[in-house]
Amino acid sequence: IAIVDPVEPEKVLPVAERTGMELKAVLTTHHHADHAAGNNLIASTIPGIAVYGGESRIPSMTKQLKDGDEFSLGSLHIRAIQTFGHTTSSICYFVEDKHADERVAFTGDTLFVGGCGRLFEGTPQDMYTSLNEKLSKLPKDTKVYAGHEYTRANLRFALSVDSDNQALKDKAKRCGTMQCTMPSTIAEELETNPFMRVDQPALQTATGKTDPVEVLAAIRKLKDNF
Repeated sequence: IAIVDPVEPEKVLPVAERTGMELKAVLTTHHHADHAAGNNLIASTIPGIAVYGGESRIPSMTKQLKDGDEFSLGSLHIRAIQTFGHTTSSICYFVEDKHADERVAFTGDTLFVGGCGRLFEGTPQDMYTSLNEKLSKLPKDTKVYAGHEYTRANLRFALSVDSDNQALKDKAKRCGTMQCTMPSTIAEELETNPFMRVDQPALQTATGKTDPVEVLAAIRKLKDNF
């Protein structure tokens, strides 16, 4: 099996040992410590394990990925998607099990349920490309697993800029009673996530902008101060 951003290996490793699962790979979305700090312990505990990432700041990385790289783990087909914005080297992992007709995306701090990551290194154009030209084009039934459980706060903000969105209202109500709000889907994010709706009149009105990249930049600034 592969593990994504195993920042707490002391929790992951005993489960793998107890269940007899063989850890073959670490999929790292980006270099920040709250995602990659467990890599060194994993690598030292399991000699030869493959550690994937997008650049040299990934601890213990053995396989550097570029946009569109593909590889397989058992029945799983994995494609790396470079998604700049939060950092200038973030990777999302699109994973398909074609036998089961299932697909998921591990989106790190690029795409959250109802939101997106802060622009620590990238630009609004980078994040627009990542969300609206790359991730939005994945199959609509792709399940989305983000790097943090920020959903309720994200949806509260989303309602402040897209208050007439009934799908958003419904999702906020539904998520308000859930301990874990993931997975979402690409289809749900396209309906409810303001950062993936920057071409919609409601978001343009809320920001006073019409260019989608400028709308995203304005929404991100509002979210930073929400």
